[in-house]
Amino acid sequence: MSECEHVAGLPRPEPVALSGTCLECQALGSHHVQLRLCLVCGHVGCCDSSQHRHATRHFRETGHPVMRSYEPGESWRWCFADGSIV
Repeated sequence: MSECEHVAGLPRPEPVALSGTCLECQALGSHHVQLRLCLVCGHVGCCDSSQHRHATRHFRETGHPVMRSYEPGESWRWCFADGSIV
């Protein structure tokens, strides 16, 4: 894993969705495959393998670059801006 300029100084937000689901998928009556946590604001969205790709949509709408897996036992982080694991 490499460091990127977007990782330095990230806050440690609490997840917005504590229910273990993508609230946007839930509102649409859809299901997520896996969850991603925005490390800037705590938004929880579904991964790109999910139908609606809410984590990527969140990045495009907000510019928040770094998210991490919100799956049990996983701790990897992804920087949308750099397109790499960080």
